[in-house]
Amino acid sequence: MFHQITKRTLISLAVASACAQLTTYTWAQDQESSKTAEVESKSKAKKSDADKSEVQEVTVTATRRATSLLKTPLAVTAFSQEKLSKQGITNLAGISGELPNVQMDGQANDSAVKITIRGITATNFTEIGDPSAGLHIDGLYSPRPQGAQALMFDLDQVEVLRGPQGTLFGRNSTAGSINIIPAKPEFGSTYGSASFETGRLNLRNINVIQNIAVSDNLALRATLMKVTRDSPFNQMQDFSEANIPALGWKPDGIPDVTQRFNSKVSKADGYNNQNQWAGRLAARLKINNDLEWQLAYEHFQDSGAGYIGMRDCDQSAGTRWACVRGQYDVLINVPGKVDMSIDTVRSKAIWNMNKNTTLEYGFVYANQKRSQLHDDDGGVSPYAFEVTGRNPVDGNWSVWPISDNLTRTLDSKYLSTVHELQLKQSFDNWQYVAGAFWMHEKNAINFGQEQMHYGPNNIPISQFYAQPDRQIDSKALFAQADWKFTPVLTATVGARYTRDTKTDVGGMNYGGNSWGGQSYGYYNGMFNYGIPGTDSYRTPNGNQITPQMGSMGGAAAYAGYGPGTNNDHSDSWSKGTYRLGLQAQLTPSDMVYAALATGYKSGGFGDRTNKCGQTTCVYGDNKKEQITYLTYKPETVTNFELGYKGKLLDNRLALSVVLFAMQYKDMQQTGSNFLAKVTTPDNLPCPSWAPTCDVATAWQTVNVAKVNLSGIETEWDYRPWPGAKLGGFFSYLKSVIHDYDSYDDGYACDQRAEFGAVPCPAVYLGTDDRLRGRRAYNLEGNQMPNAPKFTFGMNFSQEFALDNGYTLTPWIGMRWQDKVYFDLRNFENAHIGLTQKAYAKGDVSLKLVAPNDKWFIEAYVRNFTDAKAKTNGWNAGGGKMGASFIDQRSYGVRVGMSY
Repeated sequence: MFHQITKRTLISLAVASACAQLTTYTWAQDQESSKTAEVESKSKAKKSDADKSEVQEVTVTATRRATSLLKTPLAVTAFSQEKLSKQGITNLAGISGELPNVQMDGQANDSAVKITIRGITATNFTEIGDPSAGLHIDGLYSPRPQGAQALMFDLDQVEVLRGPQGTLFGRNSTAGSINIIPAKPEFGSTYGSASFETGRLNLRNINVIQNIAVSDNLALRATLMKVTRDSPFNQMQDFSEANIPALGWKPDGIPDVTQRFNSKVSKADGYNNQNQWAGRLAARLKINNDLEWQLAYEHFQDSGAGYIGMRDCDQSAGTRWACVRGQYDVLINVPGKVDMSIDTVRSKAIWNMNKNTTLEYGFVYANQKRSQLHDDDGGVSPYAFEVTGRNPVDGNWSVWPISDNLTRTLDSKYLSTVHELQLKQSFDNWQYVAGAFWMHEKNAINFGQEQMHYGPNNIPISQFYAQPDRQIDSKALFAQADWKFTPVLTATVGARYTRDTKTDVGGMNYGGNSWGGQSYGYYNGMFNYGIPGTDSYRTPNGNQITPQMGSMGGAAAYAGYGPGTNNDHSDSWSKGTYRLGLQAQLTPSDMVYAALATGYKSGGFGDRTNKCGQTTCVYGDNKKEQITYLTYKPETVTNFELGYKGKLLDNRLALSVVLFAMQYKDMQQTGSNFLAKVTTPDNLPCPSWAPTCDVATAWQTVNVAKVNLSGIETEWDYRPWPGAKLGGFFSYLKSVIHDYDSYDDGYACDQRAEFGAVPCPAVYLGTDDRLRGRRAYNLEGNQMPNAPKFTFGMNFSQEFALDNGYTLTPWIGMRWQDKVYFDLRNFENAHIGLTQKAYAKGDVSLKLVAPNDKWFIEAYVRNFTDAKAKTNGWNAGGGKMGASFIDQRSYGVRVGMSY
């Protein structure tokens, strides 16, 4: 087929000048077509489709104008509401793997969605971090990654743009952009619909839509969606206590894990459940023939338990680290609780000033509030053979028999406003979009983390972050112009200047001293622990930890830790980005394009940190205090694309082929990274199981590496015969890491020999600051995480016309995904590897529709192969592996009616 396309292209180019009248049409004609494309598309969808052998036109807004998908010179995919409903997709994470080079995974204790496009992603989901993929609602930017959890309902479509978006869309982005476009109120018709879905795990999904044409100039639209689903886990209460008499751990019938939150929960309230609802009320007012105003209010509420990982029992099977419970059995002493609401007001005014000029102003106000309680250990503690610490505690850096960790967002409030002004003009052979963008966030959060068993004396430790005023301000000016300089060729030039400012006002950290294991202020004077190293010393049991201790008590509970750390700081970054393109409309049905585009993501900073901590720095003039704000610089991407889009086989096949090559620089990676070389506790040598105890680290974002990314993305929509639809995609992604020789490869060092893996590198003790204290490993040539080389998907349906106007449509869809890595190290091993092998997943459904679409009933089975594939993986200690998995096999029925 590629040979045929190439031949057709050459012939078209050769005869273009002689047959210009076949392809000559003006920008004014294009503009008129653009204005009516959306209306025509909707009207086609409501008709009976007289000729079902032709592919229908799809309209997108990826260039800030309504254009045909097959005439848009970008790598963009559009999902209709019908497709989302058929595949059971209720939030953004559901489209993971359903289109080329896009992966998504939920982040447990942040309630965020990690979006990876062409291997590029963000790794910081706190109030400090920025997403790499821009999320937009009706074209207007939404800053917080938690917003991607919101339900997607009553939509025109979802548009996913791949590659950096450095000119037209919202805040600059390096990975791509996602635009969720809600259905707008329609003039001239009052109608409604309702649907109900029930399925496995007691799934209940209700969706109601009501459109009201108040007059010829005013229309309203109200929508409501509610989804509930039980937990897939057998969630049991955790009353664990250590039982190793040989080391002095003698059970006394009292739990060693904290009991202050422990309670029995039902399946409906267990981890990985779903309990969400959302509503939207929209108005559309046509003030006159040239001026329209759209206004919408939306509320989203998540009252679920949040997400938690589980043991990967298949990986540890047959080893001494094998699971002692079933795959879906979890011990929980901190039941999950999420209370997240997002209230959003969106306003857009569109003024057609004359036949050539349109002015648009969009405004968004969003208020996101969240509190969350999360069990970080999931009931996974060290096995008896791992334990080295004695009780009573003898003051060493030991492995304790119990893990009991939690994260709690006591409260958070993220307020954001977005303003965007766009001027659009179209003339005979050129057009442009110019505008200004301003986003402002004011974020506040009270957030705590705790580890209940920590060396050297098995004490609880914690930190509490009181961040009352984190501000982010992003301003930009942009313009992009298209010039049709021949009947066939169009050139595109776009530019954007962005300035980002971040400020922390009054931010405080408490308990920072506790991470050194030397402070006992956690107890807040409510527990008498005695004197460490003597017979009087004792550690608390699970019943002796109260809500007033540690981070649960807020800032007031940290009097024993000192005054806290003030984080007041401010910094700014600016960058110019651009897009250059050339598009050739070879025939009315065939287009090729080339484009060069850049994108940028702002730099940032963390909390005020003393590199030396509570010990002494080995290097530097001041050995006791070396202050840093953990600043990191922006990351950038340059992308070159070649693409073909067109209709073939008498308009029965729509085909898109995009080849791309990207260079990704200064990649921002968040994790535990080197701070300073320090003296050891008590000046003792580091033990063999902790050879880097003389190195201070901090959870921080750093710039690393250069990455080359290249590949191909192919999508098709084929009508082989009347009533039949064959769609699909294929993608190839090659990601190669360069210039990263300072990676700290300290992963599972003690277990590597046991499982026949390559040993950890030796700790570098030389004078190179980039490598000091690290098990330095060169990542040259490695592959990016969550970036499968090959993905493939296909779906087929056949509509059968029955008597009396009924239709019956069976549908089957499948996708196959190549192996993925979950870490930059690309660590492979049968038992402790951080990978997901290639797998296939399939869905089927059967839908009966009544005449005139009055009602429908649809039965489905999702993941009918019951693939047990991971979306993320990690080491839960020793040879115990943890993972997040795709949903198990599910089945259900959807019914709906229109009125």
